[in-house]
Amino acid sequence: MKTSSNKLFEPALVQTAFKQSFIKLDPRVMVKNPVMFTVEIGTLVMAYVTVYSISNSGQGSAIYNFFIFLILLLTLLFANFAEAIAEARGKAQADSLRKTREETPAKVVLENGTIETRSSALLKKGDVFICEAGDTIPTDGEIIEGIATIDESAITGESAPVIRESGGDKSSVTGGTKVLSDQIKVQVNTQPGESFLDKMIALVEGASRQKTPNEIALTILLASFTLVFIIV
Repeated sequence: MKTSSNKLFEPALVQTAFKQSFIKLDPRVMVKNPVMFTVEIGTLVMAYVTVYSISNSGQGSAIYNFFIFLILLLTLLFANFAEAIAEARGKAQADSLRKTREETPAKVVLENGTIETRSSALLKKGDVFICEAGDTIPTDGEIIEGIATIDESAITGESAPVIRESGGDKSSVTGGTKVLSDQIKVQVNTQPGESFLDKMIALVEGASRQKTPNEIALTILLASFTLVFIIV
């Protein structure tokens, strides 16, 4: 589940982000960000002014106008590149989480007491599984038997392991965490698609949220300042 191996400037991510930085120049995309959309308008204006000044040597400095155009264009590309890098890393992290959810095996205890290994994606509420030292907990649940030391750093970021046991207020376990010692029997307490991992995947994939009134006001203010700066 850990995604530390995904480097910030991994070649594949950089290549994808570089392409997206140009694709995002589409006005239909840029209009979603009023500030950068205003900068794009200024870039187009400076492109026209540069071409015009080249064809009319008496109308301003072509070199000066070109540098202004270049600075504005690079500003757009760098902003789009940074956004594309964040999106690419989010997608890679979501893929890693999804892989963890689908490929983590679960040792399901059947009604006759036998153990059957199946994918954690097939678990449903009420199923019972066991986890031993070294196992990754396949999904969220409540410990109904046993006690174990569990590494929850992949979820909480805390390096110190915690103790989970049945019959108390510390009986809940989360999918994606790892059992370090002993053995526990866990009953699934979530429906398919409602586990912590599923929620994390939805969050990382960029579940959209509405902007707060303060964010909207700040965006309008910045767009106004940017427009005034370009005009002046």
